[in-house]
Amino acid sequence: MTMTKKFAVSVWKEGNWYIAQCLDQDVASQGQTEQEALDNLREALELFFEEPLPTILPQTKIIEVKINAA
Repeated sequence: MTMTKKFAVSVWKEGNWYIAQCLDQDVASQGQTEQEALDNLREALELFFEEPLPTILPQTKIIEVKINAA
């Protein structure tokens, strides 16, 4: 399910870079222009809220073990 949510963002310039920081979540990004920083922050927030998927799916196996009964 896809939904849209608005976030408060602070943008400032440090040297040659614009920094965009989400004030509602601990997520920030940067870009060479203010718009690029905002676009990168938007992508970072989308990834932040993306459902995590395992990189390697677990496999169930059956093994046989010899047990010496006393």
